[in-house]
Order: sequence, then structure tokens, then C-alpha cells
Amino acid sequence: MKSFTQLSSLACPLPLENIDTDQLIPARFMKESRADGYSNFLLHDMRFNAGGEPQKSILNTINKDNACSSEVLVALRNFGGGSSREAAVYALVDFGFRCVIAPSFGDIFASNAVNNGLLPALVSEKDCEQLLEALAGELGQIDIDLAAQTITCEDITIPFDINATWKLKLLNGWDDIDLTLVEAPKIAIFREKYRKCYPWLG
Repeated sequence: MKSFTQLSSLACPLPLENIDTDQLIPARFMKESRADGYSNFLLHDMRFNAGGEPQKSILNTINKDNACSSEVLVALRNFGGGSSREAAVYALVDFGFRCVIAPSFGDIFASNAVNNGLLPALVSEKDCEQLLEALAGELGQIDIDLAAQTITCEDITIPFDINATWKLKLLNGWDDIDLTLVEAPKIAIFREKYRKCYPWLG
């Protein structure tokens, strides 16, 4: 997994509350192969009409083939609530996002995000409103420092929260297995002591 230390990118405002995982990727697309990418399914029913034609949407202005690309999404509270589908995170990551900023997240969504290298940056409602006001409905530059846990947009610098273990995993690009392997020397010492205490266990 790619480590996350600092990020300087355009940010995409999505000033909506309660964006759940079914909106992030409607269930009918989950049978599709991940190998083909899930980017076209991200917020599909907001971005496309019933005939599959693009609707006016700020996400549809982000053209990954040109210079206009965004790796940061700024949304309102309760982002990623609903079902536990990890495909919601796949859709965001495949679209190119590396960070979602919001005042609150669905718990399982946030955990899935970290396990896929996506930073769920938790900010206050007031600070989130400041960011969205600075972006004013358009793509705007944002700088994120994970070590310092700060977000800067224009002349605004705000803090964000993240679970300490999640922060460690993102900074180092670790998954859960990597996190366990860091403790390998301690595990080996424990195993050896345990075998001496209970030799009949083999």
C-alpha cells in the first residue's frame, strides 16, 4: 500500500450530508470485476441520468485524462454510513481520491478506507463549513500534512483527527499484516517463553 505523508492536490467539494455507501456505489455494480476499475460507478446515480448520460456534476468536471484532477473530497457529516461494502472505498480510490474530509464517517467505511490507503480526515462541522466556503463550489487547492494533522486551503489551516493506529498505518503504507509483522520480534520471544512453560503443546 502506498504511504500517505503529505498531499497537495485540488479538492472537490461535495456539500451533502449522509452520503451512504449505496450512493457511493449502487449495489447493482458490485458484481462487476474490480480488475476493470470502479471509478465509473462512483456516485453513479448522481452523475448520470437513467440513460447513462452524464449530468451536470462537479465530479463530472474532473477529467483524469487532463490536468484537472482531484485527490481530495470534502463532504458533510455522516459520510460513508450504511452498509459495510468495501466497494464504496474501491470506487473512491479507483476514481483517484486519496483523502475524504468530513465531520463524521461511518465506522466501517473509515476502517475500510484506511485499509485501502484512503485518509478519512475528521474535522469539526465549523471547520468543514470553512473549507467548503473557501472552495465555493469549485475545485480548489488543498494541502494535507498527516504527521502534523493539518489541512490548509488558501489562508485557512485547520486540524483534523484520526485514530493513532490508522495514522501509523497510513504513514508507513502498512496493512494489518504489516502492522502485525512489526511486532514479530516480540511475538518470537513470547512464543519461545510459552513453549518452555508448556512444552507438551509442541
